[in-house]
Amino acid sequence: MNSVFIWCRDHRLHHRYSDTDGDPHNSKRGFFFCHMGWLMTKKHPYVIELGRRIDMSDLQADWMVMFQKKYYYYLYFLLAIFIPTSVPVYFFGENLWTSLLVCYFARYVLSLNGTWLVNSAAHLYGTRPYDQNLQPVESWFVSLISLGEGWHNYHHAFPWDYKAAELSMHFNQSASIIRFLERIGLAYDLKTASPELVKNRIIRTGDGSHYELGTEEAREAVKISWGPLHPLNPSYNSTLKAPDAILKPGGLPLYHEKDILDADVMKRKTSQA
Repeated sequence: MNSVFIWCRDHRLHHRYSDTDGDPHNSKRGFFFCHMGWLMTKKHPYVIELGRRIDMSDLQADWMVMFQKKYYYYLYFLLAIFIPTSVPVYFFGENLWTSLLVCYFARYVLSLNGTWLVNSAAHLYGTRPYDQNLQPVESWFVSLISLGEGWHNYHHAFPWDYKAAELSMHFNQSASIIRFLERIGLAYDLKTASPELVKNRIIRTGDGSHYELGTEEAREAVKISWGPLHPLNPSYNSTLKAPDAILKPGGLPLYHEKDILDADVMKRKTSQA
C-alpha cells in the first residue's frame, strides 16, 4: 500500500490507459501480475512516461493529502501497526506476538488480497453489460468482499460516478458511506451518470448481459467452471471474447465522457516540466 497521493496517481493512470502497458496493473499480463505481481517488478517504461502526464494539481493543493504523503510511514506505523497491535495487549491481556500476527499480519494479508481482487478478478471473470470494449467486468463476488468495488465494468464506463455502480443497494456499502459523509458535510459535489446516459451506453456498447436491457443469447453465454450457476460464484464468466486493449495517446475518458487527452499538448507540458 502507499499514500493517498500515490494511490490516486496510479488509479488515474489505470483508468486512463486501462489494461494496456500504460496501466500499472495491466490484466492482460495475467491474474498474478494484476493481482500482486505488479508490486514486485519494475514499472513498465510506459507507466513511468505516461504517469508524468497525469494531472495531480487538485491533490497537490489539498493540505491533508500532502500531509499524509509527507508523513506516510510515521502514520502507517502508528495507525496500521502500533494501535491495532496494542489494543488487544493493553485491554484484553493478549500476548504481544499473537496480537501482532493476527491484528497486523493476518488482517493485512486478508484486506490486501480482498482489495487486489478488484484489479484481478474484477477484470477477468464476469460480464460486460455496459461496455464490451472494456476489459473490466461486473463481479458479484468481488463486490461482496470489497464492499461494492466489484461493479467494475460500470466503474470503468463511468469513472466519474461516485457510486462506482449503476445500483447502490446490491453489495455497495461504499456508496452508502459516501452518501452519509455527504449528509454530514464531509463529501460534496457528488457526480453520477444519468439513467438516460447509462441506458444509451448499455444499448450502444453493452455485451447484452444487462439484467434488464440484455438478451437471452448473451445471458446464456455465461458459464461457470465449478459450483452453481450464480453470479456469486467466483468462476461466473462470459464466454464472449474479451476485448483487445490498444494503448492510445489520448487514453480513455476519466472525468466525463468526452475527456480525452490532447497528446500534443501533454507532450509539450512534459517537455517543459
